Amino acid sequence: MESRFNENTKCNQLKHKYKYKVMKKTEKQAIKKELIEFIEQMGSQNKAAKRIGVSNALISQIINDKWGSIKDDMWRHIRSQITVTDKGWNLAPTSNYRLLTRILSNVQSNQLVAGIVGDAGCGKTSTVKQYAREHKNVYTLHCSEFWNRKYFLSQLLRKMGMEHGGLTVAEMMMEVITALRKKHNPLVILDEADKLPDQVLHFFITLYNELEDSCGLVLIATNYLKKRITRGVNLNRRGYKEIYSRIGRSFIELRMVSYTDVLSICHENGIADPQTIKQIWEDCENDIRRVKRSVIANKMILKQAS
Repeated sequence: MESRFNENTKCNQLKHKYKYKVMKKTEKQAIKKELIEFIEQMGSQNKAAKRIGVSNALISQIINDKWGSIKDDMWRHIRSQITVTDKGWNLAPTSNYRLLTRILSNVQSNQLVAGIVGDAGCGKTSTVKQYAREHKNVYTLHCSEFWNRKYFLSQLLRKMGMEHGGLTVAEMMMEVITALRKKHNPLVILDEADKLPDQVLHFFITLYNELEDSCGLVLIATNYLKKRITRGVNLNRRGYKEIYSRIGRSFIELRMVSYTDVLSICHENGIADPQTIKQIWEDCENDIRRVKRSVIANKMILKQAS
């Protein structure tokens, strides 16, 4: 009985050790570096603190290397809020990455409006995240079906580092519009916009009407968004003609994932064997997510064999 108790105790200690591994100083230094870049992107330390959900004082402690009272869980929370790319994964310059980056840059620089569609797994979201990471005044919302109008606006205000507690929907919208008008070349990206219910999608019209020539606006999703909008136009559903008109009555369509894209992803992430790359391409079904899983699996095999 005592032996079994000791084994269970040791097992629990090991679980605790690996679940709550002490964060190294080098990891904290890397987070600090990313945090400084994040503050520059947000435009101020105060806005960055609000976006992350921590106090301004805590941000100052990290920047000034006063880490003694900051727990590892807080470091992990901050990293989860500011890190865009996956650890150990390199984003490759695929054809869609280059095309979408050019489109976003053009829309932001010239305060344009665009509707962009592409197959699931063609690299839309990863490119959008990377673009937002590298450019100032870019606010990306990754939309969901359950969002109502108030939640949509609260998320947009949060992305902009602004308070929204106690405000009505109308007040929140005016806060958004007023703040965006003061920004230099702001860009609002609604990723997976096809998931938004109609009453929230209609906010796109309001944003356009209030921010024309002052802010870039992008709707991006799978091809279902194009079908939904064109169907709504044909059925004369409220708001759909206005949305379609504001994106120029056309959608920019991204390309299918190609062998060249897969080759680029593999090379960027340490896979060089031609046969392995060929197998990854044949198994991927034109989906970058499947490519990523295959690359990671093959890297693990190579690591175990070395």
